[in-house]
Amino acid sequence: MDAVSAVIFTVLVLITLGITYVAARRSKSAADHFVAGGQLSGRQNGLAIAGDYISAASFLGVTGAIALGGFNGFYLAVFVPVAYLLTLLLVAEPLRNLGRFTLADVLAARFSGRAVRSSMAVTTVVVSTVYLIAQFVGAALLVTALFDIDYTAAVLVIGGLTTVYTLLGGMLATSWIQIVKTGLMLACTVTLFVLILNKYDFNPLGAFNDALHTVGQQAVAPTRTTALAGFDQLSMVVGLVLGVLGLPHVMIRFLTVPDARAARSSAVTAIWVFAAFYLMIPVIGYGAAQLVGRDGIAAKHPAGNLAVVQLAETLGGNLLLAVVAAVAFVTILAVLSGLVMAVSGAIAHDLYGQVLKRGAATARGELTAARLATLVTCAVGVVIALAAERQNIAFLASLAFAVAASANLPALLLTIYWRRMTARAVISGMAVGLVTSLTIILLGPAVNGPDAVLGFSNPALVSLPLSLLVSVLVALLLPDRGKAADTGQSTFRALRLKALTGVS
Repeated sequence: MDAVSAVIFTVLVLITLGITYVAARRSKSAADHFVAGGQLSGRQNGLAIAGDYISAASFLGVTGAIALGGFNGFYLAVFVPVAYLLTLLLVAEPLRNLGRFTLADVLAARFSGRAVRSSMAVTTVVVSTVYLIAQFVGAALLVTALFDIDYTAAVLVIGGLTTVYTLLGGMLATSWIQIVKTGLMLACTVTLFVLILNKYDFNPLGAFNDALHTVGQQAVAPTRTTALAGFDQLSMVVGLVLGVLGLPHVMIRFLTVPDARAARSSAVTAIWVFAAFYLMIPVIGYGAAQLVGRDGIAAKHPAGNLAVVQLAETLGGNLLLAVVAAVAFVTILAVLSGLVMAVSGAIAHDLYGQVLKRGAATARGELTAARLATLVTCAVGVVIALAAERQNIAFLASLAFAVAASANLPALLLTIYWRRMTARAVISGMAVGLVTSLTIILLGPAVNGPDAVLGFSNPALVSLPLSLLVSVLVALLLPDRGKAADTGQSTFRALRLKALTGVS
């Protein structure tokens, strides 16, 4: 970038640091730090939710996947509005009525044992860490490409900035930055969309037709090389649709609003933003493939993670490059902060405050534990990101969705909606879902390349049904009896009343 572009990039980052400083002065309590005091409006929170999801994986990874892989890349995005419709119908209102700071609070509303809370805290840490890696890689690649610095140095810089955002501003700063950057991201997307349409006489199918004529049918139609590749695609779709309902950093956003009505409004607002964004992404992806060239995109990064940045430079020179890159960078920092918030909340509030201290921890003690957890989480993210440089970040994110769907979704839904669910079943299902999904990922091509033991990478279609089956079987075969059964039934009735009405 030239000097003017570098200044634009730096100014936008400084603005977000200013927002963090203001939020830090207003963040006075544990509730402010973990869930922004529960005072965001529905529309504000909807924009923040959209900002959480329209991240490096969506803006950089999906665009690159479409540019290099054609129609297959769109599988990473097309089902997002469906996922949030399910969120609206199934979990938004119960989460707001039952939760306090974390997803474990929802389970604890029915099952008071420390084992259940510990299990959800562990899966929250694992899922959020996997998703964290995708964001670290995306941010580091941007900094590396724009400022011509070493990838390792870039990862360290991002880790430092993320630590500052999370330590000082908490959820309040993260939410404000998400709202601002959602507007900026949509503006950048619309700008690229219009500039591409201008290249094709404002024909929205122009880039697709161009790809059809220059590349062939394989560029605009789904392709599957083997049966396992088709299985992998279907598994990825299942994970993306259902994984949203188990993503801790997204679900805890429903705890940042004052009531269930605002939670529903949050989901509706997010759905509209997603619909607008993902209608434009295919045009941008195909536009990048045709205007930048697949070879040029792959030469810059083999997984295509910088395709949208290259497209911005092609269409608008250094100025548009700087704006798009700065917005993408701020997007990633905000999402990273949200993920770190989810991890630190699970460690500080659940493992430290409720399990180790048995509910006797002070608010100051939980805040101190959260800040220590933030430092550790950022350090772990940096270490793993150094080994994941060449992976497509949208693909990395899809693995996090699969783990979330497998480990968290059956436990949440069955706790809220099934009378016969037990604490043993919750723990068993979560353990099986987490271990199975991670095992498949570690044995698959994502980690081991073409010599992998398994021929598919995404575990959702195996681990999610297995987790659900184990949960149901344990609940049916090992039910609570006697006084425990009576207590469980009365607790379920109280939980259902509070989940649907907010009345304790």
